[in-house]
Amino acid sequence: MRTIKMATAVATASVSVALLAGCGDSGGGSEPFEGQSADDIAAKAVEATKQADSLHMKGDVRPENGGTVTLDVSVDQEKNCEGTIGTGEARADVRHADATLYLRGDEQYWREALRQQPDAAQGMAQKLDGKWVKMPAGDAATAGVCDKQGFIAAMDEDESERQGMKRDGTTEVDGEEALKLTKKTSAGETLALYVATEGEPYILKSTTEGGKNPGSVTFSDYNEPVRAEQPPAGETVDLKELAGGQQT
Repeated sequence: MRTIKMATAVATASVSVALLAGCGDSGGGSEPFEGQSADDIAAKAVEATKQADSLHMKGDVRPENGGTVTLDVSVDQEKNCEGTIGTGEARADVRHADATLYLRGDEQYWREALRQQPDAAQGMAQKLDGKWVKMPAGDAATAGVCDKQGFIAAMDEDESERQGMKRDGTTEVDGEEALKLTKKTSAGETLALYVATEGEPYILKSTTEGGKNPGSVTFSDYNEPVRAEQPPAGETVDLKELAGGQQT
């Protein structure tokens, strides 16, 4: 099981997401996945999710630096993505199209995002209000919330974290039947991974309860097209160019 940390600063529109890719104990011969261990089931779930053309993820987590991070985003293999992200009361629309990341927030969002740059915040937040802001190339968010393959690959990075999970019966996640795998950690957390029992064994939900960083993320709309388009030029502001103008 692996906890994914995609980034935490709203200023770079990054998102922290806790994901599990756990496994462990054999679950016996009960249905579903009869005769398969939790280890095998989790590995197949990660691989199936990795191979999916696209997915939608929605949830909230508490990253290690505090606060609550929320996301509601659709993303595909080519990093096309569209949705919303935020921390606390600050929210922004996010769109990644044609290898470019755009954010659209209100003045409050940008004041929060630029809080560590007070001079810039005073001069720029009002101008950015309601605009689609073109983020600088290489921004951390591009490799985070809009990188489907990146965060899924990280799920199975540390094999020592995926020992000891057990079957915990079946349940439903948004109307789909799922096998629940759980594990209690020495830190007092209860980790759970929900795997689809019909069709491809996609990950449907991942939760962390208790401990310092609780959170829950659901995954749905597998293989649905993500039609992210560049915002109209008249509604777009280039953050790099605007920042350069502020300095001159």
